[in-house]
Amino acid sequence: MASFAPHRPLLDQTFPRTLSAWVERFGQPAFRGARIEGWLFEGVTARRAAEQRLAAVGVVARFRSAYKPLVHYFLEEVDAAQLAAATVRYPVPATGSPGRFLLEAYPLADLLAGCDLQFEPGADDLHYGVALRFRDGRETADRVFAPNRVHEDPTGPDPLLSPTGWLRVDASGAPGGNLDAAESTDFEDLFAHAMHTLRQHAWPAQEPYFERLDIRVDLPGFEQPLSTPHECMSLHEALHEDLYFSLLEFFQQHSGRPAGDRRLQPGQIVPDIRQHEGPPCLRIALRAFDVAAQDAGAWADTTAGQALDDMGQAPPPERIAQAMEQLGGQRFSARSRQGREVLGLYRTGTEAPILLSGGQHANETSGVVGALRAAEALHAQPGAHFALIALENPDGYALHRELGAHHAHHMQHAARYSALGDDIEYRETAPLYEREAREQALALSGAQLHINLHGYPAHEWTRPLSGYVPRGFGLWTVPKGFFLILRHHPGWQAEGRALLERVAAALQGVPGLPEYNARQMALYERHAGALPFEVIHGTACTQSENPRGAPVTLITEFPDETVSGDAFRFAHGVQKAAVLAAVEAWQALLSARG
Repeated sequence: MASFAPHRPLLDQTFPRTLSAWVERFGQPAFRGARIEGWLFEGVTARRAAEQRLAAVGVVARFRSAYKPLVHYFLEEVDAAQLAAATVRYPVPATGSPGRFLLEAYPLADLLAGCDLQFEPGADDLHYGVALRFRDGRETADRVFAPNRVHEDPTGPDPLLSPTGWLRVDASGAPGGNLDAAESTDFEDLFAHAMHTLRQHAWPAQEPYFERLDIRVDLPGFEQPLSTPHECMSLHEALHEDLYFSLLEFFQQHSGRPAGDRRLQPGQIVPDIRQHEGPPCLRIALRAFDVAAQDAGAWADTTAGQALDDMGQAPPPERIAQAMEQLGGQRFSARSRQGREVLGLYRTGTEAPILLSGGQHANETSGVVGALRAAEALHAQPGAHFALIALENPDGYALHRELGAHHAHHMQHAARYSALGDDIEYRETAPLYEREAREQALALSGAQLHINLHGYPAHEWTRPLSGYVPRGFGLWTVPKGFFLILRHHPGWQAEGRALLERVAAALQGVPGLPEYNARQMALYERHAGALPFEVIHGTACTQSENPRGAPVTLITEFPDETVSGDAFRFAHGVQKAAVLAAVEAWQALLSARG
């Protein structure tokens, strides 16, 4: 494996803040009496303050959000509490998905739940048509502009349609005269400059290309929580997602691998996006791993002394190790790329064995606690026979805790994969590192069922500068409740189907879960169309043949990324219930198989 320099700066640059530049530009005497409309990537407080500064010099300005403009329109310009009915005609562009702008209106169907809201497809003119009827009988009509630009996709043949800044200026006689055109912003320029710098760098031919690639951004942006549970419009999170996945796509291209190849091992990509009220700053550097410094910077632990059932936050690795130690059994382990231990235990028994794991994707943390809670319950059952790996990806988990110290309620997909940058399940060649623990668990136990606990975003997932919808993850853009994925080897289809049926039936008895699923699925269908999965006993499910891993793998998916407190306790409680239901059903199914 290549050696790496401890610290190698690639870029350190400050960008003019677009909002400040516009105030200075249009605050000149020549623009007195002008009317300005602008769309950019700033929060409402900063935009209103800029409008007031221009009003003081005789310029009428209205600055709007280029990110999710329809949602901002209802939040900022409509007395939604007085609405009786609303009809929204959303743009249907020639570029991109026909439903893109309906999805971008998420979660209006929940925010306007008190009125009769109808969505209808409209024209390709980048405007929403909005007809409103208020409780006092008033009716209004409006057009809400959604500024976007068509641009080249650097990793694919099809063009992208992405939100952009825009200016409309009515100022006859002023420099430049009237204007109605796209205007690049600091948010866009910073992203483009980061990607250009990294695409032009002389990367090695062989993976991994670095140990750690740090992209530190200090950005005004905004974090705007919404009344829909766990929803927050966040430009900081959106930029993290765009940088991380755009760089994965670039390195896949650089490596010659096909798009979406989860075996790619570029190294650890770390976008660190923080709130900052001054001009946006971008710093990019290559670094060597520093495990001690990373662990020292993790979020403050709130779980000390708590029982697993009471945890409202993912626990530190030491607490996970303590819980596994209390279970006893035969120990086994592997080492991660950064040298952290992947802990496993094997408890022999008289029943059919299963493998239980969590934390493969380390930002999906309800599965870690859910696996420990389920293992505690199995430990108390005579005859229980299982192998447990509660945290498969300790390097990713450490990054999740590091980034969480600054943004505890972000998805942090940079922590999804390993320190090599790959998905450990798909790792095929030595050194196997973390993957070795799963191989040991299957060999020791002989398990024919692997229960693999996962999560996914609890709020909307976007990539606004790359076409808005996350490429390759379109089904995951908005939550759709707790659901199950069943994978099986050839010849195990019947058992897989029966397992799905039985687990889904048992989940109907989990307090609050049927209502939770129904609410999220209904909101999904309003904004994303028909649910792409079969619904069995109120739980979305999908089943497919796949030769990887154990003969049958049951993957749970709870929308847990970003949740904490009671919502996190509910999440790991559901994970535990699913495990226990699957174990019970599996015993009966294997007895019938003979």
